[in-house]
Amino acid sequence: MGETPKHYDFQQGEILLFDKALDWTSFDLVKKVRNKLTRALKLKKMKVGHAGTLDPKATGLMILCTGKATKQIDSIQAETKEYIATIKLGATTPSFDLETEEEQQFPTQHITSELINQVLEKFLGEQMQVPPVFSAVKVDGKRAYEHARKGQDVKLNAKLIQLYALEVVDFQNNLLVIRVECSKGTYIRALARDLGEALDSGAYLVGLKRTKIGEYRVEDAMDINYFLENIDLFVTN
Repeated sequence: MGETPKHYDFQQGEILLFDKALDWTSFDLVKKVRNKLTRALKLKKMKVGHAGTLDPKATGLMILCTGKATKQIDSIQAETKEYIATIKLGATTPSFDLETEEEQQFPTQHITSELINQVLEKFLGEQMQVPPVFSAVKVDGKRAYEHARKGQDVKLNAKLIQLYALEVVDFQNNLLVIRVECSKGTYIRALARDLGEALDSGAYLVGLKRTKIGEYRVEDAMDINYFLENIDLFVTN
């Protein structure tokens, strides 16, 4: 976020950009920031919320809103997202990412750069996408991942999403790196699954970084540990 502004008014409302680290949950981020702010400001409670969940195995831009700025969460969440996704071709996992072990392997000899570009083009525009079973979608009052982790069958309905851009960044040794611009509600893990099937193979997500939400960019984000360790810089100016 560049230089520290002269004054943060967290109660009135601030929009904070953070670069989420690997294995942090979105709730971890909110909880730690809220706890630090309430102690530093000597408050009993404070509104803090995030504008768009990131999986623990994903990194990158997380937007937190405090105070009255929490009213902007819905509009920020509705903005276009940009990701850099690293996808392993030729295998699948139950969670479509590194949370679970590989369960099946598939041939990849037939996959070329030309084939990948042809397939990606077919995914552009509006799509019906089935969310991953290892996701926070509610099923019978519980999160889908709670059912999935117990080995229970979970049936999720397809949802309408939109893919605005799909661009190959790198492709070698069965690792495909793509830049994705997409609508709210898009699961990049599910996109990896669907790409694998469309390539007559398998695929799962091995790396994901969110780089943009609307006009907000990860380059302008703060390191969360710097913020937490230097909270006095932000509340005393």
